[in-house]
Amino acid sequence: MYSTSATEQDMLCIFGTGDLGRSLGQRLLQTGYRVVYGSRRPQSCGLLPPGTQVQSMNHEAAAQSARLVFICIHRENYDFLETLATQLKGKVLVDVSNNLKKNLYPEANAEYLQRLIPGAQVVKGFNTLSAWALQNGPSDANRQVYLCGNSAEAKQAVADVATKLGFTVLDRGSLSAARELEDFPLQLFPEWRLPMQLTIGLTAFFFIYVVIRDVIYAYVKDNKDISFRIMVSLANKVFPTVSLVMLSLCYLPGVIAAFLQLYRGTKYKRFPDWLDRWMLCRKQLGLVALALASLHVLYTLIIPIRYYVRYRLAANTISQVRQLENIFGNTCLIPSFCKQ
Repeated sequence: MYSTSATEQDMLCIFGTGDLGRSLGQRLLQTGYRVVYGSRRPQSCGLLPPGTQVQSMNHEAAAQSARLVFICIHRENYDFLETLATQLKGKVLVDVSNNLKKNLYPEANAEYLQRLIPGAQVVKGFNTLSAWALQNGPSDANRQVYLCGNSAEAKQAVADVATKLGFTVLDRGSLSAARELEDFPLQLFPEWRLPMQLTIGLTAFFFIYVVIRDVIYAYVKDNKDISFRIMVSLANKVFPTVSLVMLSLCYLPGVIAAFLQLYRGTKYKRFPDWLDRWMLCRKQLGLVALALASLHVLYTLIIPIRYYVRYRLAANTISQVRQLENIFGNTCLIPSFCKQ
C-alpha cells in the first residue's frame, strides 16, 4: 500500500508553520528528507527552514506531493481538513497535537482526525517532543517517540522516520491509546517521582541515624543535651551525605549500561525496563544532588555566623556583669562564672 517511488518517499509534508512545524521541518531536512509545507496563507507564512524544496504551498497542493503528512496544527483548526478528504485519501497522517488540559474533548484528537478523514491512516506520534528537542536532537528522556495507530504499515512508515531522526520508537498499540499519549505532556514532573522518593527516603534514614548517634546516645551516656544542634549542625551532616549518594546514583546506571553493552556485544539491544527507567531520570538525580550540595554550602556559611553571634552575646553579657560588679562592689552576680 505504501510502496511509492523514491522521490515521493523522500518528500514529507507538514501542515502548520508554527514553532513545532518549523523545528520538525528543520530536523527532517538535516536528516536528508525533502520537506514541503502546507499553509492557509502560502505567501505570508513567515520564514521557513532553509533548504525546503517548495517553500510553501496551499494545503491541497502540498497534500498531493507526499505520502506522509505531519499535522502540526491545533485541533480547533481541524475542520478544514475534511474538505481535503480526497487529497488525503490513502495518506499517512501523523497527529502531533496536544491539549491544554485533560478531558477537554470527548474523544482524542487523533480519533477525531480519523473520523474526519476515514480514508487516511492516522498515527498519533511526536506529541511528547518539544520544538527545542527537535532542534537540538534527542537526549535522555527526550529520546523516546510514542506511536499508536490502527495500521501497522502506517506506524512502521512513521517509525522509520523517527528512527532516522535518532529517536527510539515505542509502539503503544491501536489508536484507542491516543488519549493516553495526549495526556503525557500534561503529567506533572513524571520523571521526578523516583528521584524524590529516593531523596526523601535517604534523607529520613540518615537524619534518624545521626540523631540517634549524636543526640540520643550522648544524652543516655553522658546526660548531655545537644538537641539544639539538630536543625543546623546535624542537618549539615545529612545534606552532603545524601548529595554524594544521589550523585553516585546519577552516574551508576551509565556504568551498568556500558558493561551490559560490552557483555552483549552490541549497543542496539534494549535495556531492561528497570535500567531504562533509571537512566531516564539521571538528570533529575543530578539536579537533586546539586540542590542538596547547595544547602550544604548554605548551612556551612550559617554555622560560623551562629557561633559568632553566640560569642558576641556571651561577650556582651560578661561585659555587663563586669560593669555591675564594679557598681555594686566585688559581689559575684554569677556564681558559676566566678568559680571559673
